[in-house]
Amino acid sequence: MLFSEILGQEHIKSHLTKSADSGRVPHAQLFVGPEGSGTLPMAIAYAQYLLCKNKNGENSEGNQVCNLKFKTLSHPDLHFAFPVASNDKVKRHPVSSLFMEEWRELMEKQPYGNLFDWYRILGIDNKQGQIGVDEAQDIVKALSLKSYEGGYKVMLIWMAEKMNTSAANKLLKLIEEPPNNTVFIFIAEDEEQIINTIKSRCQILHFPPLAENIIKEALMNAYQIPEADAITIAHQSNGNYNKACDLVYSDSEDTQFEEWFVVWVRSAFKAKGNKSAIHDLISWSETIAKTGRETQKQFLNFCIDFFRQALMLNYNVEGLVYMEPKTAFQLEKFAPFVHGNNIMEISNELQNAIYHIERNGNSKIILTDLSIKLTRLLHKKAS
Repeated sequence: MLFSEILGQEHIKSHLTKSADSGRVPHAQLFVGPEGSGTLPMAIAYAQYLLCKNKNGENSEGNQVCNLKFKTLSHPDLHFAFPVASNDKVKRHPVSSLFMEEWRELMEKQPYGNLFDWYRILGIDNKQGQIGVDEAQDIVKALSLKSYEGGYKVMLIWMAEKMNTSAANKLLKLIEEPPNNTVFIFIAEDEEQIINTIKSRCQILHFPPLAENIIKEALMNAYQIPEADAITIAHQSNGNYNKACDLVYSDSEDTQFEEWFVVWVRSAFKAKGNKSAIHDLISWSETIAKTGRETQKQFLNFCIDFFRQALMLNYNVEGLVYMEPKTAFQLEKFAPFVHGNNIMEISNELQNAIYHIERNGNSKIILTDLSIKLTRLLHKKAS
């Protein structure tokens, strides 16, 4: 992957290539950035720069045979680990090496893709992937072998926050005292979810969201859409190129999430002193509970964003409002009900629901409880 193909993040590209040119390559690095900011494509391009001995800040002037291997992600010294779970293809002991065909499909179609996109390809919407102890054993085994081409070995661990404690503990010594010329690149969206013993051993690079102008230019080049449409989509994407690509094809899960949110909020408003509306909330909870756990978590995160956008509008910070409802729902009319006296409680309840769903709680009970709490919080008066 060429650095020139990666959107924005010029200061990070420069830092990585210059440190590689000067031979100052940390053995463990953590790339932290929000979805769609390019952490994964950057990590792959950086691995290519190291393994193929490229120079002058681009992946085109080193070992050309090596560069060709990266087009299919088939370099023998490049190793991947990512969240997996059992599916129809792999019934027991799932590890990343068994899903390389699907991984290459994701990288070809959606290099800026998120965990939701990955689970859809694996067909495990109703399960939660993880990087477990079986994966850690595979990593130890792969890195104990000599480099195939005599240079670096790179282990790229995507969504490192999904690594469980057993796997992390098994890798600690290897990360602290790696074999010669071994480089770990951890990629994460949420730095706080990575255990401190791993984080403290890494050099951390923070990726900011992409600028609207960069996303606009990328959309016009990739999809040949009019500039006005590209500007609108770039604004709605909030620095997330993956979301921008989904919006081009109207393939964003946000459309479905918005419909669920509107039904939920309207039922919650009616529920005060109205028994029939309580039945609507229970019915809504049953509908959402039938979806996969990853979909439920994605939806609840969408709700947090929606409430935050309403709060910004209520406090006249229109410059930070990027959400444009696609239904007849009017954010302007909803905004006054989200204020300083209830936003923290709403946010906490949504985050608690995500926490319990992640830990395999009963989704129907969690969502029904959340819905009943929402009816009280939405009717709370601003102080």
